[in-house]
Amino acid sequence: MIHANLRQRLTTSDFQLAIDLLGRGRPAGKAYFGGLLAEEGPDRLLDQPGLPDLLRQAPGMDVPSAPLFFYVLVRHGLRESGIDDTRLSDYLGSLLLEFGARDRATRITAHDDESRRYLIDLIADLQSAEGRRAFLILAHLGNFSLWLAGVFPDYIAARSARNGAPGMRYYDELGASGFRMAAGHGMARELDLEDIYASAADAFPRIRRALNRLGTTVGLSNPS
Repeated sequence: MIHANLRQRLTTSDFQLAIDLLGRGRPAGKAYFGGLLAEEGPDRLLDQPGLPDLLRQAPGMDVPSAPLFFYVLVRHGLRESGIDDTRLSDYLGSLLLEFGARDRATRITAHDDESRRYLIDLIADLQSAEGRRAFLILAHLGNFSLWLAGVFPDYIAARSARNGAPGMRYYDELGASGFRMAAGHGMARELDLEDIYASAADAFPRIRRALNRLGTTVGLSNPS
């Protein structure tokens, strides 16, 4: 399942790259941002204006790691939408990174044998699920709804116009419901995800719109 652990994966090289890019190669600039990291911590460094563009444009050997790239883009995208929550940014960055790998987005867990390509399939699974499995399905309902509606809005709009498939409101409502019910499950408290799921439920449409703006940036393929 998805955890809010993207920042834990950042390395000394990641922070040094951010310092070098923000300092624009100038010793005084690199000294300033290095001091900022040492004195105020990584969040202060990674929240610096302009860092997403610098990472996108980083040349040659300075290509950012996937954890650094996804965290910074999501963090800044959410802040531009008025959502200043580092743990939520951490979680959503992890979601994009993991769901972007092969067919992971269509599987309730990474090791599930079966894939689920439609939200209605997850709702059907809930009818007979209990305990941990029910919790995983609820969390995936929120995650998968946000993945589809956040990263592939044009795909959803095209399907809706072509064959009357559900529109964006359907994904907003089911995604928020999945996160809200997952937040109320005992396993969410055990895994320290209760507050993240609750925040995602409360702000689902705003988060989805923030991800819509990032969809083309992350370069993920069409879900079909």
